[in-house]
Amino acid sequence: MAHTSTEGSNTKPAAHGHHGVYGGSGEASPLLPSSHHDHTPHTFGDGIAHEGESGRSGFHIRHFISVLWRSSSYASMAVNVLWPFVIIAIVLNFTTDAHLWIFATSYLAMIPAANLLGFAGQEFARKMPKLAGILIETTFGSVVEIILFVVLIAKHKTSSPEENGDEGNLIPIIQAAILGSILTNLLLCLGLCFFVAGIRRHTANQKFHAVVSEVGTGLLLVAAFGLLIPSAFYSALKSETVSALHEKFTQGKLQDDILEISRGTAIVLIVAYVLYLIYSCTSAHSIFDEVIEMDEHADADREQDAAKMKLTMTETFVALVLSIAFVAWLLIILVGEIEEVVESGVPDQFLGLILLPLVEKAAEHLTAIDEAWDGVINVALYHCIGPSIQTALFNAPLVVLIGWAMGKPMDLNFEIFMIGLLVLSILVVGNFLRDQESNWLEGSLLVIVYMIIAIAFFYYPNPDVATSNGIEESLQRNITIPAHLYEQLVAAIQAGH
Repeated sequence: MAHTSTEGSNTKPAAHGHHGVYGGSGEASPLLPSSHHDHTPHTFGDGIAHEGESGRSGFHIRHFISVLWRSSSYASMAVNVLWPFVIIAIVLNFTTDAHLWIFATSYLAMIPAANLLGFAGQEFARKMPKLAGILIETTFGSVVEIILFVVLIAKHKTSSPEENGDEGNLIPIIQAAILGSILTNLLLCLGLCFFVAGIRRHTANQKFHAVVSEVGTGLLLVAAFGLLIPSAFYSALKSETVSALHEKFTQGKLQDDILEISRGTAIVLIVAYVLYLIYSCTSAHSIFDEVIEMDEHADADREQDAAKMKLTMTETFVALVLSIAFVAWLLIILVGEIEEVVESGVPDQFLGLILLPLVEKAAEHLTAIDEAWDGVINVALYHCIGPSIQTALFNAPLVVLIGWAMGKPMDLNFEIFMIGLLVLSILVVGNFLRDQESNWLEGSLLVIVYMIIAIAFFYYPNPDVATSNGIEESLQRNITIPAHLYEQLVAAIQAGH
C-alpha cells in the first residue's frame, strides 16, 4: 500500500517510530517540517529507504519498469496484466470499424492506464508532507475524470431545431457520469472498504475518527444542495412556459435562466472547494495529521512497504506524463464509440452513471480497498469521501465553466430522479458514519444499494432532448391535441410568441 507522508530526517525504521514522523515532534506535527530540506542522508540506519525516498537519482529504465509493475499492492499489480488491451484498442481504432470491440478493448485498457496514473500520483504524493500528499493524490486521481468530462463536452454537438434533438448530445451522459462518480465512491468503494476491513477483523467493529466523516458528509450535503437547485428550479417552472405563453416566459427563456443559474452555482461551488482546501491545510491540519498518523502506525504492512523500491522524482514525472498521455488517448477513443454503443442497446444513462465511473475510478478504488484491508481505515475513508467532494465541488462545476468557454450549453439541470438518489445516498452514508464504527454488514448494505441503483438505471429510458425534463415531453404528456397543432404550439414557444 502506498502512503502519503514523508519520513523527513528521522533515522529510525518506520516501524519503530512512535513519536511522529518529523523527528519526534508529536502526532500533531506541522505539514511542512523545517528539516525537510536538510542534508541528512535519506536512508534509515539499517539501509531501508525513507518512505517516498528511492535512494537513487535520475532515470533507470530497469528499476522504472520493475517499480511500475509491482505497483502499490497485489491488486494493482494484477491489473497490469491488462496492458496488452492498450495496444489492441489503439490498433483496432486505426484498422477496423468494429465499434463495439473498440469500445470494449479501450474500456478494459483504461483500467491499467488509470492505475498507472494513480500509482504515479501516489509516488509523487508520498514525497510530500502528509496531508498535502493526500490532497495531491486525490487530485491526480481526479485527472482521469476531468479528462473524461472535457473530452465528452468537446465531442458534444448542439443540434439545430430541424435535426434529431438527441443526435450527438452527450450532456446527459456527462451529467450521469458526474453523479455516478459520486455514487460509486460513496456506495461501492466505501461499502467494499467496510466489507474487507470487517472480514479481516471480524471480531470487532472498525473505528474511525469523526473529523473525516463529519467534514466529508457536511460538504457533500452542501454540494448536493447546490446541484439540486437548478433541477428543482426547472422542474417547478417547466409547465409554466405554457400558461405564461403571452408573458414571454418561454422554453427558451427558462433554458437560458437554467444555464445562468448553473454557471453561477458552479462558481460558488468552486469557491466552496477552495475554502475546503484552506480549511484542510491550515486551521484543522493538526487534527488531520493526528488522525492520518495514527492510521500509519496501525498499518499492517508498514515495514514491508518501507522496504519497497520507489521511483525517483525524474521517474515519477516520466510516469505521470506517460499515464496522462495514455489516459487521454484511450478516453478519446472510448468517447468516440459511445453513440454506437448506445445505438446497440446500452442505455446512455446506465453508461454514464455506472460504466464510465467504474473504469475511471478503478485505481482509486483499488488503493482505498487495499488501505482498508491493511487497517488504515481513516485514510481509506478519506480516499472514498475526498474524491466525491472534489467531483461535486470542483470537477462538475469546472466542466460547466469549460462548456461555457467552448460555447456548449452544459448545465447542472440533472434528472430529479438522479439527484434524489444522490441526496438519499449521502444521507444513508452519513447515517452509517454517525457512530464512527463500521463492519462488514454495513459495507454489504452499501454495495447492495449501489446494485439496486445500477439495476434501475439499466431500464431508465434515454432522453430525447438535452435534458429529459424537457418541455416538449411535458406538453405531450399533459396536453392531448392533434399532432399538427402541437407542432405549431412548440414552434410558437420556441419563436417567443
